[in-house]
Order: sequence, then C-alpha cells, then structure tokens
Amino acid sequence: MASVKEAQKILEALGMPPPQCNSMSGMTLLALCGLGKDSAWSEAIRRPCTITKGIMDYIREQFGIDYAANTRETFRRQVLHQFIQGRIADYNPFNPDLPTNSPNTHYAITKSALEVVRLYDTGRREAATAKFLQEHGVLTELYERGRDIRKVPIRISDGTEYRLSPGKHNEVQKAIIEEFAPRFAPDARLLYLGDTAKKDLFIDKDGLARSSIPITDHGKLPDIVLYDDNHDWLFLIEAVTSHGPMTPKRIVELEKMLAASTNSPIYVSAFPDFAEFRQHIREIAWETEVWIASDPDHMIHYNGNRFLGPAR
Repeated sequence: MASVKEAQKILEALGMPPPQCNSMSGMTLLALCGLGKDSAWSEAIRRPCTITKGIMDYIREQFGIDYAANTRETFRRQVLHQFIQGRIADYNPFNPDLPTNSPNTHYAITKSALEVVRLYDTGRREAATAKFLQEHGVLTELYERGRDIRKVPIRISDGTEYRLSPGKHNEVQKAIIEEFAPRFAPDARLLYLGDTAKKDLFIDKDGLARSSIPITDHGKLPDIVLYDDNHDWLFLIEAVTSHGPMTPKRIVELEKMLAASTNSPIYVSAFPDFAEFRQHIREIAWETEVWIASDPDHMIHYNGNRFLGPAR
C-alpha cells in the first residue's frame, strides 16, 4: 500500500534535494498520483491537480492534515517548482495555453515519474528509477553545480585551483593570492587559506609545524598565511571587509600564537578598496602593513622607516 514515508523515499531515489523529500512533498506526490493511504502503488494515475482543490483538499480528505490557506504558496514555491525542475511534475500539461494567473492552473505527475511510482513495490522499480535518472538527471546535483558556479575560483602558485564560497570577503582573499602575493611575496608559499564556509580550505600542516605555528585551533589563524624561506618572512594576512584588520589586540593574540616561532612575521591588513580602508584607519596597529586590492601595486606602512619588512 502507498504511504507518505515511501513516497518520500521515491522522491529521494529520484534525486530530489532533502527539503523536497519531506512529508509535505511526499503527500503532494501521492495527491498528484491520486493515491490514498489504502491505495496500491500500481493504481497511480496522471491527472490534473490545482494546488488548493487538487492537492491541499486531497491531502485533508485522504490523510487528515488540514494545511492553512496561506500555505498555498509554500506548496507552489517549495514543492511544485522543484518537482517541475526535477521532472517529477508537469505544469499545465492538459492545457499548455492557460494564462499565468488562470484559476485553472494545474500540475500533473510526469509520465516517466508515474512509471517509477507504479512499479515501486515490484522487482522492476530499480530499473525504472535508473531509467528516470538517466533521462532527467539528478536535481540535487544540478543545484550543487549551480552553487559551485557561483563560487570564487582561486589559483595558488603551484597551479592548483580552489573554489571559495561567494562573498566580498573571499573576493579579497582571491586578490591576496593572485595579486598581492606575486607582487610583494613572489617566492612565498601558501601555508594556510581559510574560507567563510570552510575555515581550513587549504592547510599545509607540515609547513605550519616547521614554522612552530600551532594548528590545533584554526580559529586563531589569520585568513591567509604565506611563508618566504628566502627571507624567513611569515606573512600573516587578514582580509578585511566588515571587520578584522590587524588591530593591537589582534597583534598580541598572534604574537602569543607565534611565541615558539623563529620566523619574522609581517602583519598585513588587506582591503578591497579605499572606502573600506577609511572605515578602519584608527583601528590598525602600528608597525603593520596595509594593502588595498583596488590599487594593488602599492603598500601602506604604518609608521617606521621600512616600506615592507618584519615587525621584529
């Protein structure tokens, strides 16, 4: 017999993302197929269903769950839109020429999804599912590709490419690796690169260990760590958007972390532009460096007679 939990399993097998494999989605699938809790899977049919009468009223009658009228948009935007993208449902298949705001707007299970549903409790289920996925793909993978396309690509000195989560902060990190490093640390190698979504996107544990930098608490590391063994310089760089420059407090924290290190540290606050820099001018510690991505060929040194050099 058909059940909501098994309907959820069907949606999962057909590649729907987790939010579209919940109980609301499972009951929507059963409503599209005209199946109640006492129906056999083989009884599934393809029929036109409006959201209110065809799906919400059907769920109330068959499963005793009365969704409020204002959840109509939830069904449309959080279930049916994804069903259409994942080829579970068709939009207005029985009258494709309906205007957008027609009261007769309807949905129906696709023929290929219907075949999977009808064969659910038979030995042919897996073959039908494989055929569906081969023809239509997996919506979860499509969504993942979409998210990946929006990520910020970043290529380190050895040619390896990483993809940072989208956002202004990671755009600055990309500029540090691809614009700052070749200009001001051309011989340095990357020891650490964080990400707003994944703190330790790249970490050279051996390199950090050789520099006596503890790696037990990644939260204390700056956004980017570079090491130039020709000069024995350690670049500790913060990418600054809304917060996070090299303040006196931050310098004290980093010096404590570097207590066992013999490398010469260079503290850098990197900004996307002068507008962001101006917001943090009074916070930045003396004897540190400032780099602005919008003007990448120049550095600002806070005090002292060096343009660029270690703080000790």
